[in-house]
Amino acid sequence: MEIADKVAVITGAASGIGHAVAIAMAQRDVRALALVDVGDSINGVVEEVNARAKRKVAHGFRGDVTNEGFRGSVFDAISKEFGLVTMCVPAAGITRDDLAVRIDKITGKARMYPQDLFRLVLEVNLVAPVYWALEMIARIAEDRAARGLTRWQPAEGMQGAIVFIGSVSSQGNRGQISYASTKAGLEGAAATIMKEAVFHGVRCGLIHPGFTDTPMVRAMGNDYIGKHILPFTQLGRLIRPEEIADAICFMLANSAVSGELWADAGWHPPA
Repeated sequence: MEIADKVAVITGAASGIGHAVAIAMAQRDVRALALVDVGDSINGVVEEVNARAKRKVAHGFRGDVTNEGFRGSVFDAISKEFGLVTMCVPAAGITRDDLAVRIDKITGKARMYPQDLFRLVLEVNLVAPVYWALEMIARIAEDRAARGLTRWQPAEGMQGAIVFIGSVSSQGNRGQISYASTKAGLEGAAATIMKEAVFHGVRCGLIHPGFTDTPMVRAMGNDYIGKHILPFTQLGRLIRPEEIADAICFMLANSAVSGELWADAGWHPPA
């Protein structure tokens, strides 16, 4: 599947990996990019991507990625102007880190990780990405049905591609009970979607980045990064977002890639 002249949707596009993917895809001559994020900063990213590409390729959409109506409106708007969306990178994600169980040193009582935070991270990091992907698949399936097409045949070429953003934390990481659970959940979702969506000619893959130089990782603090991340990273530094973006573009373009790709910079955490 070629990236050039395709229409793509990227969530979480205002910063981090989503931002880097937007720049990388624009450089690879996509027809149009729907860049989605919750904050006003998405407007500046749209301007940046278009300036770098020297053309109007990026179009911004501000809203809550967990909102079904908003999701549909993004696909409606970008498809009406530029045609069917055939690439999706749902990169929006959050962390709400804390120990699963913490003992109060004064009272001796145990405090469990709050369920409301777990559900919030679940909605943003797992449910939302899956449904942004399903939205694209459903529209491709409807388009094929309208043209009298049923089961996809290899001679047609790939009809679409999805890349989910996993994490090395999917293997388990202290203090990340909610985040790690959602990233592990994406493994099952991606594998299932691939088995089903190929009926319509759509591939689905999952990339597991290691600790990447994003606002989310930087929020941990330089002391934490220096003590608990870099010593266990063979590369000796944080991964650059553009390195992950390059890998995602490879996964989108290479039709032989449908499973999981670990881009962990040699991350080997202690027990």
